[in-house]
Amino acid sequence: MKKLLILMMTVIAAVAMLAAGCGGGDKKESAKVFRVGTEPTFAPFEFQEEGSKEYAGFDMDLARAIGKQMGYEKVEIVNMGFDALVPALNAGNVDMVAAGMSITEERQKSVNFSDPYYTSGLIIMVNKDNDTIKSLKDLEGKRIAAQIGTTGDNKARSVANAVVTSFNTNTEAAMELTNKGVDAVINDSPVVGYYLAQGGNKTAKTVGDVMEAEKYGLAMKKGNDQLTADVNKALAELKKNGEYDKLYQKWFGEVSK
Repeated sequence: MKKLLILMMTVIAAVAMLAAGCGGGDKKESAKVFRVGTEPTFAPFEFQEEGSKEYAGFDMDLARAIGKQMGYEKVEIVNMGFDALVPALNAGNVDMVAAGMSITEERQKSVNFSDPYYTSGLIIMVNKDNDTIKSLKDLEGKRIAAQIGTTGDNKARSVANAVVTSFNTNTEAAMELTNKGVDAVINDSPVVGYYLAQGGNKTAKTVGDVMEAEKYGLAMKKGNDQLTADVNKALAELKKNGEYDKLYQKWFGEVSK
């Protein structure tokens, strides 16, 4: 009985040690993975390229760069619906959300936001050789193209004495600019930026400040101030070392202003 008792105690101790070892390994492994939630239907910020399982876009590249800057070995992108992102974040299923999310007072009640990393809104695009148009004021009496039904179209029609032509797509409006049929295009900043990044920057450029701006932020669990500080530090470092500008130019055709 004594030998049997000793044997049983030895087995129990071994099992306990094995369980502790496995648990420690899982914790160590999970600490190396930075989980980022997104809703990948918002090009050029997050999307899946045709025929690929990988997630591409400015947000995705930036999230991977931030994870690497913070020392994580792997950044795992988690695909879910936009409405599910904040609940998943606060449930601990993801560490950060990168989804072109505007920083609003209402959302700030539910999550921690990083420093702004992108300013959306409306922007003016002109031909590259045009040095006379530098602001909305300079468009008075000029010919403007816009995408029908957009806020850019509304903004164009608010310009005094402007002749506005509306097109079904941004590509058509940009083509009219290239052909010198109009003096400028007004459209959403990321839409114009993506057009420039796809080759449009050979003939066109943006001018002036972003109008009716709204800022995007990366979201963390409410109250997770340490991770928020770490993300902000990494973001600042990427801006300082030039990596942020490289990613911005890759997806928006020019460096951030």
